[in-house]
Amino acid sequence: MTVLELLQNAGRSGFGWLDRALRAAFGSRLNPLHQLGALTIFFFWIVLVSGIWLFIFFHTSVEGAYESVEYLTHEQWYVGGVMRSLHRYASDAAIVTLVLHIIREWFFDHHRGKRWFSWITGIPLLWIIIPLGITGYWLVWDKLAQYVALTSAELLDWLPIFTDSMARNFLSDEALSDRFFTLMAFLHLIGLPLFLVFAIWLHVFRISGPRINPPRNLMIGTLLALLILSLVYPALSQEKADLALAPQNVSLDWYYLLVYPLLKAWSPGALWLLLAGFSLLLFLAPWLPPAAKPPVARVDLENCNGCERCVDDCPYGAVMMQPRSDSSSYAQEAVVESSLCVSCGICVGACPTATPFRQATALSPGIDLPDLSTAMLRAEVEAAGAILSGSDRVMIFTCTGSAPMRELADASTALVAVRCMAHLPPSFLDYILSRELADGVFLAGCQGSDCEFRLGAEWTRQRIGRQRDPHLRQRIDRRRIALAWGGKPVHTLAAFRRQISSLPGAAMELMPHG
Repeated sequence: MTVLELLQNAGRSGFGWLDRALRAAFGSRLNPLHQLGALTIFFFWIVLVSGIWLFIFFHTSVEGAYESVEYLTHEQWYVGGVMRSLHRYASDAAIVTLVLHIIREWFFDHHRGKRWFSWITGIPLLWIIIPLGITGYWLVWDKLAQYVALTSAELLDWLPIFTDSMARNFLSDEALSDRFFTLMAFLHLIGLPLFLVFAIWLHVFRISGPRINPPRNLMIGTLLALLILSLVYPALSQEKADLALAPQNVSLDWYYLLVYPLLKAWSPGALWLLLAGFSLLLFLAPWLPPAAKPPVARVDLENCNGCERCVDDCPYGAVMMQPRSDSSSYAQEAVVESSLCVSCGICVGACPTATPFRQATALSPGIDLPDLSTAMLRAEVEAAGAILSGSDRVMIFTCTGSAPMRELADASTALVAVRCMAHLPPSFLDYILSRELADGVFLAGCQGSDCEFRLGAEWTRQRIGRQRDPHLRQRIDRRRIALAWGGKPVHTLAAFRRQISSLPGAAMELMPHG
């Protein structure tokens, strides 16, 4: 195992522990760890709304900037002060959720292969958000703003893109003009936010059904927490900027100004080299090392009736419909865009022709995975069922993101691997139980409790719950099926065995312990 794999495994374990703790506190649906990207966008909305209110009272002048912010903070504390604090804390929270989102995607290897586009387009967001926050500090025009302005000018002057020295504007109060604050206000309120909106759109536009908004209860709870923080610990300015004096002992915001203290020991060139190197490393991450390229899903036109279920269920928009290219009476056919397909198999699980009950003809559904076909899966299921013995026989299905479960295999427990849990058509569960290949089916989903392929867990729950086609047939007793995402499977498996042994009560989804 390489150092990279060891690091990613350690990170997954850490996030798994955090996931279990947050799930115990908030439940699976409201788990903030599953909503990091959506929460970041929600924080941007708070920043936007609060920023509009602040700008109404802000004076874009050297003398008026500090006084107008102080007026909002102290004179209009009940609205303006709260809005300022919300603006500050939502900005910091956006950095926290964004960084956690990036780290989590890297630990779980969600940045490589066909997912490289979302990763690459997410990097410019950092280069927009950081200047957006920095220009916000300039507008306050206190000692911290003076420090930020001088340090930023020193950094920018090193780049050969300006004809005049930017630092010259901060030599004295007379050298600084009101136009500077007009420019900063434009960049902070209009220019950079426009680029940010475009960058967010570019980041998610290739994703089918992206999570742009977190659940309503999570939004309300997060907003209330920020409001309480704003009232208890309001954001305050430092002393007014004085260009005749060098700023000393300023209190930094480490969320946006993390690298600024390095200029005390480094040259501007060295700091730019660090930032450029870090950005380059992020850009190259999807290919360090190159990810394996599993064969993409393929369409069998003889068995494709153009039902569009594969299109509806694909999390990446990799399947689309086009006019029929053969002599069939059906109007449409499915087509797979190879550059988008991640070979998750969710489209196979959605196909009504992917049924193991077919015996008269070859088992070749309308869409299938070449390296783990439905026929291969049926053969593996039958082989696993043939060696099971004893009472309360259980067939466990694992997926790409499942926790290791080899130690659970014994005479009465068999393991079968699928690419994603939604890769498994519900008809397979019918096949296993009606043919008595096992007494119960245990679906062990991703250990992070958040699907490796985004929507697999949700589609599986809806199919088993008979809310989404193709759904589980009514003749199947749902008490013989367990859905277990995350946690330690040994505990949930023991509970499931007790359930199928006595079949008490109604069907339930088993939640993991520990």
